[in-house]
Amino acid sequence: MPAEVVEISTPPGQMGPGPSDNTMYVINPVKKGREYGMHKDDHGNPYVYLPPWNGPVHEPATPDAEGNFLHYENINDPRFHAAHTYAAIRYTLDVWEQYYGRPIEWYFKNYYPKAEVVILPEFENAQIGRGFIEIGTDVNKIDGTLSPFPLNFDVIAHEVGHGILFSEVGEPDADKETGEFLGFQESSGDVVSMIAILHFDSVIDEILESTSGNLYMANHLNRFAETSAVAQIRMASNNYKLSDFSDGWKDSHLLAQPLTGAIFDIFVDIFHEELVRLGAISTNLEQLSDLLEGTPEYEARLHGEFEAAYEMHASLFKEALLYSRDALATLLIETWSRLSPNYLRYTNFHQAMQRAEQALFNGLYRNIIDVNFKWRNIGTAIVGPQLPKEKGEDHSHSHGKAHNHSETAETATKPSTAVGRNSAEGSYRMRSHKSQPYARRYRESRGMEP
Repeated sequence: MPAEVVEISTPPGQMGPGPSDNTMYVINPVKKGREYGMHKDDHGNPYVYLPPWNGPVHEPATPDAEGNFLHYENINDPRFHAAHTYAAIRYTLDVWEQYYGRPIEWYFKNYYPKAEVVILPEFENAQIGRGFIEIGTDVNKIDGTLSPFPLNFDVIAHEVGHGILFSEVGEPDADKETGEFLGFQESSGDVVSMIAILHFDSVIDEILESTSGNLYMANHLNRFAETSAVAQIRMASNNYKLSDFSDGWKDSHLLAQPLTGAIFDIFVDIFHEELVRLGAISTNLEQLSDLLEGTPEYEARLHGEFEAAYEMHASLFKEALLYSRDALATLLIETWSRLSPNYLRYTNFHQAMQRAEQALFNGLYRNIIDVNFKWRNIGTAIVGPQLPKEKGEDHSHSHGKAHNHSETAETATKPSTAVGRNSAEGSYRMRSHKSQPYARRYRESRGMEP
């Protein structure tokens, strides 16, 4: 995709070198050596390594005379990496702060007023922790090629998502943390990233043009960090069920998949309902999509019909996608507000989403929600204990149960989710601006209170 200029909410003159502002500062340390977090000393004693970094740093990115960072164009320049990382964090926060209608504070605000954002190329991962966000590099274990995470919006937005959920839902007491809380965190990080990236015009256009609105096709929206071989590689569109983990789980990223899949399916079903309401697709096509989802016939029988509909109603497809994005985001915020981090189970999430949907939509999408959680065995399956990983076992890049419409015909299909209505990755550069509100669009379009 072509490069896209990102406009963020930080006013000109309020971004300093780094970049930095009143909430975070980006640094590229010289010989930091190791990431923040838990470590052991030479005697095997554990210790916690936390900010701030007090050593030397490489030259920071600096704003131009107008307060922007558009003058960094070389994607191999460490200063471009710094500006890109800052922009990805700030942009993700902008998106979600617009939905919340207020600033989102760091969950570690009582300990650190600002987040130290560290570009750490020798770190083969990305993480957020108390007082910091660290962004590393993916190293391909086969050919040794490097993929810098500072250039990967999905990875950075996923870490911001963790921070948002820790702030808004909270952290569980040490003896009350469940595996499903960890899975919920990973799932939420992916969904935060997905919704944030749906605010890039270039991404929206690429998704619709490449899929003709058939969102179950492999595309940027339902793949996270697809160029990476680390924990962030997951599919939003997948066939995992919670019962797959009845004997136990080894990795919270995989345990997240049933919840992520349910949320993505709810998003697609709302999208289809909106397409029907707008007259862009027929009720028959929507019902056939429900019937064939997860079967070998899906792609062969439906994609031609989606192509024909998209060719006739491209603008309506975009309108429906934006509506579904905003509806899902606000539904999630209302759901999260009803959760406790202690003893969290996915069935608690389902119940909270039912109440949130009733408050927002008065039951319009209740059947969609219930069908998708039931299909994932959320509410009936019990997750087993955490199991030890085998030596060399990598939690990071299993696509083994991705939505594959060439699976065997024995794959179970979901009941219809119809609600009964009648109706016909590229890089970017950064500049500052006062952002315009785009959240809760669906409420205004329905004459609801904002």
